[in-house]
Amino acid sequence: MQTRQAKVISSDEDAIRGLVDQWLTASEQGDLPTMLNLLADDVIFMVPNKGPFGKEEFSRSYESMKGAKMKTASDIQEIKISGDWAWMRNFLRVTFTDARGESSKHSGYVLTILNKRSDETWVIARDANLLTPEGNSK
Repeated sequence: MQTRQAKVISSDEDAIRGLVDQWLTASEQGDLPTMLNLLADDVIFMVPNKGPFGKEEFSRSYESMKGAKMKTASDIQEIKISGDWAWMRNFLRVTFTDARGESSKHSGYVLTILNKRSDETWVIARDANLLTPEGNSK
């Protein structure tokens, strides 16, 4: 018989996996409002060769990619939950296709810290995204 705590963790893990699916779908569809709703107001992103940045810069950067198409594949390798906080280790592959039809593939590991809001939904609080052009990442 599953304990209440195990059921909560399972439910939270399912919710986090759902958040990832929602994020990837929104990314591919260019749905920035949905993506922004999945971010904590004080989110911090860390990516190679750039200083940490927040929600506003993320939004500007995403908007600058208008016209590009994205195809994503995620392999969640680990989720750990402790109360209202969780972290997730993931391998992500993204294919970008620009308006001219030229494609580039990037892949790498991502470490994400999530926080549960008072309404019981999870949001991304910190994200260390180590994607690099394919051939250098795995």
